[in-house]
Amino acid sequence: MRRMGRSYNWIKMNPAQMLSVGFLILIGVGTLLLMLPFATKDRHHLSFIDALFEATSAVCVTGLVVVDTQTTFTVFGQIVLMVLIQIGGLGFMTFGVLIAIMLGKNIGLKGRLMIQESLNQLSIEGMVRLVKFVVGFTLIAEMIGALILAIRWSSDFGFPRSLYYGIFHSVSAFNNAGFDIMGQFRSVTEYAGDFTVIMTLSFLLIIGGIGYIVVLDVKRNKSLKKLSLHTKLVLLMTLILNILGTVFIFALEYDNPGTLANLPLKDKLLGAFFHGVVPRTAGFNSLNTGELTLGSQLVTMLLMFIGGGSGGTAGGIKVTTFVLIFLAVRALIKEEDEVSLMGRRIPKDLIVRAFTITVYSIGFIFFILFILSITENAPLNVLLFEVISAFGTVGMSMGLTPELSATGKGVIAFMMFAGRVGPITIAFALARRKGKAKYKFAEEKIMIG
Repeated sequence: MRRMGRSYNWIKMNPAQMLSVGFLILIGVGTLLLMLPFATKDRHHLSFIDALFEATSAVCVTGLVVVDTQTTFTVFGQIVLMVLIQIGGLGFMTFGVLIAIMLGKNIGLKGRLMIQESLNQLSIEGMVRLVKFVVGFTLIAEMIGALILAIRWSSDFGFPRSLYYGIFHSVSAFNNAGFDIMGQFRSVTEYAGDFTVIMTLSFLLIIGGIGYIVVLDVKRNKSLKKLSLHTKLVLLMTLILNILGTVFIFALEYDNPGTLANLPLKDKLLGAFFHGVVPRTAGFNSLNTGELTLGSQLVTMLLMFIGGGSGGTAGGIKVTTFVLIFLAVRALIKEEDEVSLMGRRIPKDLIVRAFTITVYSIGFIFFILFILSITENAPLNVLLFEVISAFGTVGMSMGLTPELSATGKGVIAFMMFAGRVGPITIAFALARRKGKAKYKFAEEKIMIG
């Protein structure tokens, strides 16, 4: 028994390490499946780097692609991508716990800690109930979205293709993945003025991106006053960022012949709204991203960097992190001792964590940008757009993704993984645990600013 215990010591990993390894295993399985000859229409398997990139993009619910999904993959290959998106969006731990529950297994402390890490929760209390809610809500939302899209597309594609298209795009939208099977790098630009398609996809993107804990809080507490500070903040910031994104894109692209100029006013508003929503963090595009003005590119990059709500399918540093950074800076300027919001004091450890996440994220972005500036021949703004899109698991591109070198594909794949798992989680997974120091150094001030 002792020998057996010693042989399994390597399995003793912290939740951050388990989460990272779990995603890597899922990516590996997806890569092998996509390399099978019958996964592609020409029966010639994808190269390893292309299959790895596609699998990483699906598992990390990003949407960046090096090959066109519709023309490259068979139905089998597309279903593999859809399953990877679903598991990646839910979180492999959530999916694993669901299977364990169905088999009547008990979920131990280690499993609950893993769920907590996967869904970015503050406590392990009620984790199993949360998993059941997450899965149930996800399936119901995706089913409603799939039916609406299937009915709308029935006149374009006929049945059962319209149903298949509805299911695929509903899963892709709710999980903020941005994969589409509409054709050669078109995404949903063909439906830029279609109210039903745009609003259905937008609804799925927003609901999936705000975070499951927000949806559950709204479900439990019907009154606005009873909602938690986290829920109020996420809902408010989602509304503000969507409105500001729409206004800026509408104003900056109004006279741009490559995007909104040639559209009627209704379609301009719809296109601007959709482009204001998708950078946080979906990947679909109703406008030609490569034709955006420089101002719109900057707005889009900022929205991609901020992302959506914690514990959902969105990426980025999260809206709550962004707000805490802003509030901390404001408090410092006003020489206030505490950071407060809506009549509540924010713990200092959360402020430190928010700054840490932001600094780590910016560091990751600049490191990857530096590497791509060496390996790729593209303008700096195009490279930066690609890097932030990968980090925010957005999937929007200015056309660079299919042109990436093998090294570039590997680097962007790593960035998608880092964006989905989180730079802090990766740092925790790689770091060696140290006990608390038994002494403290003498304090001395240095000049800053």
